[in-house]
Amino acid sequence: MSKNIKESVRSESILSRLTRSVSIILAVVLLCLPKLPILFLYLRFFPQSNLCFWIGAIITAGGLSFSVWARCYLGKNWSQTVTIKKDHKLITNGPYALARHPIYTGFLFGFAGTSIALGELRGVIAVALVFGVLLYKLKLEEKWLHEQFGESYEIYCQRVSALVPFII
Repeated sequence: MSKNIKESVRSESILSRLTRSVSIILAVVLLCLPKLPILFLYLRFFPQSNLCFWIGAIITAGGLSFSVWARCYLGKNWSQTVTIKKDHKLITNGPYALARHPIYTGFLFGFAGTSIALGELRGVIAVALVFGVLLYKLKLEEKWLHEQFGESYEIYCQRVSALVPFII
């Protein structure tokens, strides 16, 4: 265990982590491999243009930057898996004042931006996969945080959107 991360007192199952990891790897493969032998994946939903590419690249960079900021802001409370830490603190400021799960928000925007830059159906499928696994992880995390922090977490939920600031 890293000395920069608090000890976990509760962690999600290995099956849950494995399912999420496989889904995210599949999403990355969809985005990164230039030619899979499934032709419909390459149907365009945006025209191929420099404008679409740069809009997507900017969204990707912004999303990933938001994730990094949120990860750094969590400090020792961070974990790749859903956990409750020893002396767990509820973080509600910084990026966590904009979204309850800003790491997921940035990650999702990173995939969405890449999908826009590609302009192909495979990107939409990748975003849907990532959204699905992040939504599952988010719901588990929300359940545990409600159990851990009770009313203070409920008040936080009423004030701050889960994923997309001011929307979702």
